[in-house]
Amino acid sequence: MGRGGIGAMTSEILEALTIIAKEKGVDPDYLLETLEEGILVAAQKKYHRAPHVEVKIDQGSGEIKVIVHMRVSRVAYDLTCEIDLEEALQIEEDIREGDVVPVEVSVDEFGRNAISAVKQSLVQHVRDAERKNVYDEYVDRVGQVITGTVQQVDRGAIIVRLGKVEAIIPPPENIRRDRPKIGDHIRALLVEVLPTARGSEPQIVLSRTRPEFVLKLFEQEVPEVYERIVEIKGIAREPGARTKIAVVSHDDRVDPVGACVGVKGSRVQNIVKSLGGERIDIVALSSDPLIFVSRALSPARVLSVGFMGDPKVVRAVVPDDQLSLAIGKNAQNVRLAGQLTGLEIQLVSQSQQSSLEGRDEGEALELETLTKELGPKLVERLIKAGKETLQDVLETPVEELMEIQGIGEKTASKLVTIGAQILEQWDAERQAAAAGDEAEEEEAEASVVEAEASDADEVAAPETAGDEAPEAGAEVADDEAPEAEEPRSVKEEG
Repeated sequence: MGRGGIGAMTSEILEALTIIAKEKGVDPDYLLETLEEGILVAAQKKYHRAPHVEVKIDQGSGEIKVIVHMRVSRVAYDLTCEIDLEEALQIEEDIREGDVVPVEVSVDEFGRNAISAVKQSLVQHVRDAERKNVYDEYVDRVGQVITGTVQQVDRGAIIVRLGKVEAIIPPPENIRRDRPKIGDHIRALLVEVLPTARGSEPQIVLSRTRPEFVLKLFEQEVPEVYERIVEIKGIAREPGARTKIAVVSHDDRVDPVGACVGVKGSRVQNIVKSLGGERIDIVALSSDPLIFVSRALSPARVLSVGFMGDPKVVRAVVPDDQLSLAIGKNAQNVRLAGQLTGLEIQLVSQSQQSSLEGRDEGEALELETLTKELGPKLVERLIKAGKETLQDVLETPVEELMEIQGIGEKTASKLVTIGAQILEQWDAERQAAAAGDEAEEEEAEASVVEAEASDADEVAAPETAGDEAPEAGAEVADDEAPEAEEPRSVKEEG
């Protein structure tokens, strides 16, 4: 049994533990405690019937002492818990049979399996300590931007190497258009650290899609944002495509938009690069919601904005050639503007607005009569969606038209433009027809008046001839009559 033998851990082993502690970032004292615990478990397993077992490690010399408390017997039969009286007297002179005496045993007596168990326990505790260190380090960095190296891309998920540990960008947290290559540097927002079952590393979850990621990037790139001189009051984002942010300055001397853009766009371009080319619109916040909506629809130029009777609904009028720009791809621009302002934005073109304002109430152009101009399939889809007249279509926001099955961005934009032209032409024809009818009525009235005047002249003609003719014809007739008679008279008399 080798009682009295002292198992010593050499200085080389102690030095090896110190190196492991440094490499793994584990406290050396923790390793020694772990080693002591492992040896104790092995000793208790071998000397399980002994009254008491203890292990002591000298941290200075690395010496290990395993002490088993054994009961003194005249003749020891169970060497795992008993010691001969003769041998016990060599340890303590006044010992008696039945007493318990501490006996040092050699670690070598534990056997190969016990030593292997101690080793496994030590390795396991080192790993547990590593996991705890990783968790403690990164859980305090939640909400910060992390830079790592792409290690693997698998089914939309990206594995990122962060020094000695790995992190993951799950598919829902990854920008779809991202196509990183192994070895590329990538920036992402640390969103959570999940403790896992024993034996596994904590799961570090990153995100590139959340609005907070854009905010943190601006804090890194723009000192005024980091120092809260310029504040980002709102973010509306569709990851990988476009982001709109509303900014305000707490210092009258600092332009919030200019500070975020930087000289020649240097600051915002760094952020765009980190987002894989995502477009960013920076607009100045306004206390006037109508002005804010006009700015939020950037880069499109807005002619006017007004409430539609509901404080949450506005109508924005843009030039005809700016309608597609204001809508954006898949109605993205107007949708993000609505999210940023918190208002429902009905977007119409200038000609569309003019057509709506110029029409008379109660008059409408039925869609069923426009199958030639719009196409039978499109008319059918619109009618199924509850749009019975062209005015119904033009009063519907473009983004709402795009929700109708079979109508995309281009079709909706074209429909609004053509519809406005048709309605304008229809109104012009109606006005021309109305003007023609009015002219005919005026001509008819003039004819009636002229006819009445003519009739009146005919009725008054005899009386008028008797009054006016004497001035010329009647007087001549009177003069001629006497001249005809006098000569006769004169002849008759002579």
